[in-house]
Amino acid sequence: MTGTTLSPDLRTSIGALDLANPVLVASGTFAYGREMARLYDLSILGGIVSKTITELPRAGNPPPRVCETAGGMLNAIGLPNPGVDVFLREALPELRQAGCPVIVNIAGETTEGYVRLAARVAREEGVAAVELNVSCPNVSYGLDFGTAPSRVEQVVRRVKEECPFPVIAKLSPNVTDVTEIARGVEQGGGDAVSLINTIRGMAIDPRKRKPVLGNVTGGLSGPAVKPVALAMVWKTSRSVRIPVVGIGGIMTGTDVVEFLLAGASAIQIGTGNFVDPWVAPRVISELREFCIQEGIGSVRSLIGELKA
Repeated sequence: MTGTTLSPDLRTSIGALDLANPVLVASGTFAYGREMARLYDLSILGGIVSKTITELPRAGNPPPRVCETAGGMLNAIGLPNPGVDVFLREALPELRQAGCPVIVNIAGETTEGYVRLAARVAREEGVAAVELNVSCPNVSYGLDFGTAPSRVEQVVRRVKEECPFPVIAKLSPNVTDVTEIARGVEQGGGDAVSLINTIRGMAIDPRKRKPVLGNVTGGLSGPAVKPVALAMVWKTSRSVRIPVVGIGGIMTGTDVVEFLLAGASAIQIGTGNFVDPWVAPRVISELREFCIQEGIGSVRSLIGELKA
C-alpha cells in the first residue's frame, strides 16, 4: 500500500553502531562541523565523519587544489590537518556537541602509525567509530595499504586491538578488484567498509599546456562517479558479510535509496556539501518522503533488495 501517512523508521546500523538515519557526511567535505553548525542542527545527521587526522600536522598539496569537471570535481587537497594533538584538544570537543555519532577518520604512513593514532583516539570520549583512510590517491603513501588485501588485513587487525568501537576501512576504486580488498578488511576483523573514495583523474589547461591541479592528478568525485560507486557497492555487498557504507555522487533522497538497494547499510555525502551546504538535511527529508510515498515502514527493508 502506497501513500501511507505513517512516519517511516529511518534507523539503521553499521555493525554495532546505531544510527538515527543512514545519512552521514563524508571525511574531508565537512571539516570538523564548526562551519555547518551555523546553518542547521547537526543532531539530525546520521553521523559525521571527521576530516582525516594524521599524527603530525600536514600542509597539504600545492595549489591549485580543486577544479570543477563535467558532473563533478577534482581535488588534490593532500590531507592538510593540524595533527592529532590539536584535533583532540580543539576539534573533538566541538564535535562531541553535535548530537550525532562522530566517526574519526585517520591516516598513517605505516601500520604502526595507524595503530598509534587509533590508540590515541580510543582513549577519548565521544568517538563512535574510526574510519581508516587507506585509499587517498593524493598523497605519496595514500594507496599503499588499500591496494593489497594482505596489507589492509594486517592494519585492520592491529587497529582492532586498540579500538573498543567499530573500525571501518575506506576503500579505493583505483584497484583491480575492490571485493578482494573488502575481504581483507573482513578477515582482519573490520566491522565495515566504506566505498568509494575518489577516482584518480586530471584536468589540463590547453592554453597554458599545463595541468590544472598543482599535484597534476587528483581525485574525481560528484555525480559523475555515482554509477561506478553503485556497481562497486553492489558487488562488494555480495562478497562480504560486514556492512557496506556507500559513497559517490549522492545528492538526493532517491540516490540514497539506490545505494541501500545495492546493499549499503548507510551512505556518506561528500561533494554535495560543496554544491549545497543544506544537502544533508534535504536528503534526509527526501528519503523520508520517498518512504511515505512508497509505503515503506523502515529503511532497513530496502537494504540489499535490488532485484537483479
